[in-house]
Order: sequence, then C-alpha cells, then structure tokens
Amino acid sequence: MIDGVIVHPLRQFPDERGRVMHMLRASDPYFRGFGEIYFSVVYPGAVKGWHLHQRMVLNYAVPHGPHQVLLFDPRPDSATRGGSRSCFLGPDHYCLVQVPGRGVERASGDRRRAGAGRQLRHARARPGGDRAHGPATTTTSSPTIGR
Repeated sequence: MIDGVIVHPLRQFPDERGRVMHMLRASDPYFRGFGEIYFSVVYPGAVKGWHLHQRMVLNYAVPHGPHQVLLFDPRPDSATRGGSRSCFLGPDHYCLVQVPGRGVERASGDRRRAGAGRQLRHARARPGGDRAHGPATTTTSSPTIGR
C-alpha cells in the first residue's frame, strides 16, 4: 500500500453489442475536479516511466489491456516512504487507480510480451528517473486535476 493511493472498482455494462465502461463522474465521492484528460498508448513490450507529479491527481483506468502500473513512494514525510505497489489493470480488472498529486512516482507498461515484464522489473529498480525519459520531475499531461 502507498498512502493516498486509492483503487476504486468500476462498473461495466456488457451486452450483445459491446459494453459501456464507467470511469469517473462529478458525483463520485473520490472526484477531485477536472483539469484535463488524455489517452496513452503503450506498445506491446514497452514501458513508460518514471514520472512524478507534485500537484496533479492522476486517475488511471485501462479499458484495453493488460497493463501494469508501478508506484513508488519517495516522499520523506509519508508513512509509506520507500514503499511500492503494482496494479494490473484492464477489462478483467477494471478499476480507477487514483494517485495523489503529492510526489508519488509511477511507471507503466504493456504486459502482452515477456520483454515488458523484464523492463518493468528493471524500471522498479530505478525509481527517481531513467535514461530513456529523463528525471522523475518530467511533467506530462494527465487525466488529472489541480495543476
């Protein structure tokens, strides 16, 4: 567990035509406002990370996967400092993972090829930045609020 990270199961409504997958409503108790939303595609076997946001609350939902999200807590004032968490997301485990905008680092990858598992394990060993994506303070857009 990492202090402030919340996992919310999400509802799906399948029928013979497809499915509707809820993500976030303004009436949800965990809704924190709206800043922007974007979609990220991770190629099979690829890993993105590490990234760090100081203010934005991240809301991850993965309608097509599988996808693994790694979290690491470097915050000096956190009860879970040094802790990590791994979440496997996708239609079979459809949920919203909410990451606080107070310095929790994250990396993510597509688990459809064996190489991604090795890359994610390697990424887990290197929180704080990586050579491919620069320092952990890289700012990226997110489906989040509170810039």
